[in-house]
Amino acid sequence: MEERLIALFTERFGEEQAEIMRQAVSFAARVHCNQKRDDGSPFLSHPLNVASYLLDMGMDAPTVIAGVLHDTVEDGDNVQIEDIERMFGKEIAFLVDGVTKLTKSGKQTYVTKKQEQTENLRKLFLAIAEDVRVVIIKLADRLHNMRTIDVCSPQKQIKKSRETLEVYAPLAHRFGMGAIRSELEDLSFRYLMPEEYENIKAQVDVQQKERLELLSSAMEKMKTLLREANIEGSVSGRPKHLYSSYRKMQRNNCTLHELYDLIAIRIIVDTVTDCYAALGVVHATWKPLPGRFKDYIAMPKPNLYRSLHTTVMDEHGIPFEVQIRTKEMHATAEYGIAAHWMYKEGRKSMTELDKKTSWLRQVLEADETTEDSKEFVDNILKDFLGEYVFVLTPQGEIIDLPVGSTPLDFAYRIHTNIGHHCQHARVNGNVVRLDYKLKTNDVVEIITSNSQAGPSRDWLSIVKTQSAKNKIRQWFKHENREENIQRGREMLEETAKRHAQSLAILMKPEYVNEVLKRHNLASVEDLYSAIGFGGVSAGQVLHKLIDLHRKEERLDELQKKLEDAGQEPAKKPQRKANPKGIIVHGDPGMAVFFGNCCNPLPGDPIVGYITRGRGVSVHRADCKNLESLMKESERMIEVEWALDARTNFSATIRVFIEDQPGSLMEVSKVLLGLNVNMTNLSSRSTEDGYAAMEITCTVAGAEQLDVIISNLKKIKQVVDVFRV
Repeated sequence: MEERLIALFTERFGEEQAEIMRQAVSFAARVHCNQKRDDGSPFLSHPLNVASYLLDMGMDAPTVIAGVLHDTVEDGDNVQIEDIERMFGKEIAFLVDGVTKLTKSGKQTYVTKKQEQTENLRKLFLAIAEDVRVVIIKLADRLHNMRTIDVCSPQKQIKKSRETLEVYAPLAHRFGMGAIRSELEDLSFRYLMPEEYENIKAQVDVQQKERLELLSSAMEKMKTLLREANIEGSVSGRPKHLYSSYRKMQRNNCTLHELYDLIAIRIIVDTVTDCYAALGVVHATWKPLPGRFKDYIAMPKPNLYRSLHTTVMDEHGIPFEVQIRTKEMHATAEYGIAAHWMYKEGRKSMTELDKKTSWLRQVLEADETTEDSKEFVDNILKDFLGEYVFVLTPQGEIIDLPVGSTPLDFAYRIHTNIGHHCQHARVNGNVVRLDYKLKTNDVVEIITSNSQAGPSRDWLSIVKTQSAKNKIRQWFKHENREENIQRGREMLEETAKRHAQSLAILMKPEYVNEVLKRHNLASVEDLYSAIGFGGVSAGQVLHKLIDLHRKEERLDELQKKLEDAGQEPAKKPQRKANPKGIIVHGDPGMAVFFGNCCNPLPGDPIVGYITRGRGVSVHRADCKNLESLMKESERMIEVEWALDARTNFSATIRVFIEDQPGSLMEVSKVLLGLNVNMTNLSSRSTEDGYAAMEITCTVAGAEQLDVIISNLKKIKQVVDVFRV
């Protein structure tokens, strides 16, 4: 493989560059000489494969050489970026550094595991913004890793596949690298959802075979028609990828039979003129379906994609899609940004490339307007790597925004000051509300006014993009801290009044400290300021304070009831527990059962209630039913957990998570990793786009349940988790 790579490299770049390549291969071989991959093969095979992919994409010499060296710093002993720069120059060193994890690049010595992942992504995104060749190397690296992941442990397969589907496949899509994106998605799909993968694969294989047979005559007919029209071109069938089909079925709630583009006829011609001529031939031969024609040649997608798409009906009434493009457009559709090097000599002229990747300036701007790495990475993932709509400026420039974006998001994407001074907007020539949901092909015009002093606080509930929210919050945060503090205090007071609550009672230091810790704030003034500029909801703060106060009240009431009943609150010596793991003071022989209303667990403060004929009902001290039970104080009895209780208990938690494919699997994987036995699970969709899951599982006590809840909260899509 080494000889073949160097031979192909020499043929393309000449002997002078080939000598540098030989040095790079020799250096990588020394660095990785004692290292093996998971399948037992020499580690060097990985960087050589990555370099081979880059060469096949038509990348320039420095990028291919960086592909050979890309793991030398990260996986080598005592190899620094400075060593790469000294031997191979600044350009190659920058590319290698761009794909090297932060903790190995010498720029940071220690971070927690979660922080490390976030910091690595931040470093990668910023390196991509500086030089897009970094993303091409990183995607080639990830592609080879995913192609060979079958030998890895199931845990590693799931971890890498999730990261690939969440970060690297969207990155490939963003840069128009359709072939890599589709393969990464299908490989991730295979390991994350194996049952769904095999099911849809079996269906697609049958459907594609049937439709290809039906369309074979159409393709032969098209070849004849192109020849008769003197249009040079090739005609082939394009099968749809598995994950793409799965997503479309989920999104449209349809079956595989209802997908028009499961198979498409692809026509590749020489010129743009030939594209439109071929389209005329298609529409003259088969009846086009209304509303199914898209001209991505006249209006390319921001990720560089250009093609004509139309859906037509054959003589048997079967719809099928036709895609028409030139050879260069096809290369761009497959390789995206990499096609720039395939069709242009090196990096002599970057003007067109810079124009096509102008959105990257937003990445650098996001870095300047966010205060921590997690916020920055979330901004990029949500604003630039998700599903989006394409809207136009009055000058015809295409701007892509996340689905659900408003004219305010558009204004802030153009420029921060345009957003701050936005007065109203016109869409397609008509004045619209600022909360209007933009659609693809909308022409948007923002009307600004100097009399508009700044954003309104209401805008935080209107904008969709994280970057717009951050810019608005930054404006309020820095405009006037004292005003924010005053405003936040008033907002909290007003919210408390609406709920008939007294802040004088709720703002006890121990309560406030819990709230500050929850929101990572240092003082009460910081809390008021955060409420004032919109960083924290006054309702959230109030409800947490009320919850803390009520828990303390219940414990105080319990203590008083026990004292009034003549029971000593001090701990008694441990007695023999019953089979439930409960010690009943005064009558250890009584039967015990747990209240279904609160399901107490070992570690919870508990109280007993003597029922009529059933024994002692055990409840958590903060149970909502305790107030009514305490009306019969003579029935209250002291109970406690046995120190050596070994009984397993049933507990129920509720999880609010983004309603999207794979959400249930994410939750299940966490529980499986914690070796938790689920006895029941139900889920329903909410009106605001979330799924509410109720999970009953077997646990040893409250401490284990806290661990489960803590780990579930770490899932990216999870909004909240709490015990029922």
